[in-house]
Amino acid sequence: MQYCTRCVYPSVAATPLTFDENGVCTGCRVHDQTQQIDWSARLEVLKDLVEGYRSGSNYDIVIPVSGGKDSYFQVHVATKILGLKPLLVTYHGNNYLPEGEYNLRRMRKVFDCDHIIVRPSERALIKMNRIGFYLQGDMNWHAHCGIFSTPIQVAVRYKVPLMMWGEHGFMDLGGMFSYNDFVEFTAKYRREHALRGYDWYNFTDEGLEKLGRPELKEGLTAKDLLWAQYPSDDEIDDAEVRGIYLSNFVNWNANEHVEIVKKEYGWKEAEVPFERTYRRMSNIDDMHENGIHDYLKFVKVGYGRGTDHACKDIRAGLMTREQGIEMVRKYDHVKPRRDLERWLRYANMTEAEFDLVCDTFRDPRVWRKENGEWVKQNIWDEQSQKADSKIIEAQSV
Repeated sequence: MQYCTRCVYPSVAATPLTFDENGVCTGCRVHDQTQQIDWSARLEVLKDLVEGYRSGSNYDIVIPVSGGKDSYFQVHVATKILGLKPLLVTYHGNNYLPEGEYNLRRMRKVFDCDHIIVRPSERALIKMNRIGFYLQGDMNWHAHCGIFSTPIQVAVRYKVPLMMWGEHGFMDLGGMFSYNDFVEFTAKYRREHALRGYDWYNFTDEGLEKLGRPELKEGLTAKDLLWAQYPSDDEIDDAEVRGIYLSNFVNWNANEHVEIVKKEYGWKEAEVPFERTYRRMSNIDDMHENGIHDYLKFVKVGYGRGTDHACKDIRAGLMTREQGIEMVRKYDHVKPRRDLERWLRYANMTEAEFDLVCDTFRDPRVWRKENGEWVKQNIWDEQSQKADSKIIEAQSV
């Protein structure tokens, strides 16, 4: 295992990254670009871009929103800075925190916007939770699918050619692209990265048969998953839909943005601290995102939200690497008790069954067994880290 020498990301990361000759990861290097960009000029580029999409009879833009801090900021920019008339679209995965539900419901009031909320059948979502957990160790796969499917369905149906997302997650965390690429949303990104190669039809009985996993069948059909079905290329082309990322045009700083939306719109963060991270402002649209969903990431690749959030704050200059390491040490390994107990009731599963399935997803590059216990190299394990660095150096010669 190699760890970034600037932030706290490991080489085996859920968001693909690489390291330069100084051991600095691509996520940090791409973040460095934000210090060199003329953001006032970028905003002018955005203003010029949206001028071509203003409509006298239709919505100007579709904005996918969860009710979180980022989507509040997106709509703030769209309405108050760009002067657009947006249509807000939400995929509702059924597990909002009370504060998240409050924020979501307030959006149409504080922004004076029309708002479509897509709420799939609760029974179908519970089935998707179970299938996703057994199939790929991700009970929240349905949320990734819904978030990246329902807004473009609406854009196609209402013939609104412009969508605006917030930040590009894989670029922000792992440096997948440069800010000079002006990357846009694509079906390829949705399928290969956000959905990790799966799609809605893999969760139907027929799809699970084809995957060789008939034991996971829950009786789901195409009619149950209409909300998850991505429009065809012809439908997208006919409506001329494109999806841009606001983070290419506005310097993306969540810590500053959250203060804006709190002050201007009364946005609320989580009142009760999460068990696996110190931040209360992230992922309150799904109570399990920071909980057992994130615990599974730790089980699979050895890190979690403590690492993700520390990396963001180290890059923003709000935390030293040493402080970040302490956040990793404090949070990444925690098995979230109250969150797990709630989800086990929700999915009708025992903890013993949960643990057994979790272990099947452990990455052998990260985990090994010693005396019957799972162990891994940690970022604070300096001697081990130096030894691994020598091995890597020897292999490269």
